[in-house]
Amino acid sequence: MKYTTYEIVFREVPNEVTLAINISGCKIYCPDCHSKYLWEDIGTELTKEELDFLINKNDGISCVCFMGGQIDDLEYLWFWVHTRHPWLKIAWYTGEDSIPKHKGVEYLDYIKIGPYRKELGGLDNSSTNQKFYARGRAMHKMDANPYMFYNITDRFWKNESKDKKVK
Repeated sequence: MKYTTYEIVFREVPNEVTLAINISGCKIYCPDCHSKYLWEDIGTELTKEELDFLINKNDGISCVCFMGGQIDDLEYLWFWVHTRHPWLKIAWYTGEDSIPKHKGVEYLDYIKIGPYRKELGGLDNSSTNQKFYARGRAMHKMDANPYMFYNITDRFWKNESKDKKVK
């Protein structure tokens, strides 16, 4: 698995300073994808050592977001971040239609699902088909469900209401 670029972002995950890593070799092929170059298998190998380098190079981040990739390739990196950098939250942007029922999902704090559809807009548009979820916090350890996520997509819509008032 490879990545092409990374950057520090503030809008991809609400209330987080996020290291967003663009994973190449996407197999979902969204027709309206704005990053079709990520369909190719290009870039630098994303190993545990490379991931540590990126995290340590970017002091002050609170979250690592994997932009794309397949769950079977990413699971060991999520586990690595979870155990080696336990103060960091972990997010995954995927074009999958639903949250996968896969054991690796237990390491995620956030997940964005849904292929991008130009006519419906992105997360900042209330008509989007994409959904953004945050892991629920269990009251008791016995209640912990590693697959329990809550839809928080509406947190991306705050600017939409302002735009409508201006028009």
